[in-house]
Amino acid sequence: MVQTIGVIGAGQMGNGIAHVCALAAYDVKLVDIDPKRLDDALSQIHQNMGRQIKRGLITEGERTAGLARIETGKDYTLFRDCDVVVEAATENEDVKREILKQLCPNLKPNAIIASNTSSISITRLAASTDRPTKFIGMHFMNPVPVMQLVELIRGLATDEQTYATIRALSEKLGKTTAMAEDFPAFIVNRILLPMINEAVYTLYEGVGSVEAIDTAMKLGANHPMGPLELADFIGLDTCLAVMQVLYEGLADSKYRPCPLLVKYVEAGWLGKKVGRGFYDYSSGTPIPTR
Repeated sequence: MVQTIGVIGAGQMGNGIAHVCALAAYDVKLVDIDPKRLDDALSQIHQNMGRQIKRGLITEGERTAGLARIETGKDYTLFRDCDVVVEAATENEDVKREILKQLCPNLKPNAIIASNTSSISITRLAASTDRPTKFIGMHFMNPVPVMQLVELIRGLATDEQTYATIRALSEKLGKTTAMAEDFPAFIVNRILLPMINEAVYTLYEGVGSVEAIDTAMKLGANHPMGPLELADFIGLDTCLAVMQVLYEGLADSKYRPCPLLVKYVEAGWLGKKVGRGFYDYSSGTPIPTR
């Protein structure tokens, strides 16, 4: 039975996962190497719960109780009593492997590890741990408190009990699950990221401006957000990382990252989180950069 959940990484995804777990009455241990990021995460969770209060989704009392269930720290020893630990670090396989190597000695023997990776092989990540049978992909969508889906990805060694436990946990968090096979980028990003990459190619080749491309897809395909606006929201570094996983994992030229996407990442224009990507957010009103 799951009572205590650990979360590694207090960024956008990590704080969202901590948020939904705490509201679902689980004790949460949130760990990040950067104390400022932990402070920012608690502030963000407080603010996001405030939005839920305004919409009548939760009460002020539920927010107070939820925040009280979250304990933060910099050390993996905080996870010693956790039943499940969700890794939500940056989308970089080497970084994740190093985290997993340091994490395992701090866990009780029956603890499950779930990775929030959006594209990296669960089988490979599991092989870098001491518990491949108790390792699974648990890919939340962004923003976690709002989006209903969790993709569940079984590695080659993931056992039935681990899958059943994480599926039940996802449902208790109020999420709907979709089972994906362990192939590069799974379901959502296998379909979504090539579309975003193609939108960047459309911009790169001069077929349309940022504004024209986003307007066309919002009004012509009924998408709630244009693909370039969505890329900025996801983070261009994450978009590029997923395209590289697809390109390398499937060896198909249709997944080649657009050179313009590479250039934006090289420039540090990573999207909304840094204030500039395909749009400039510095004035408060997004202004296209091309």
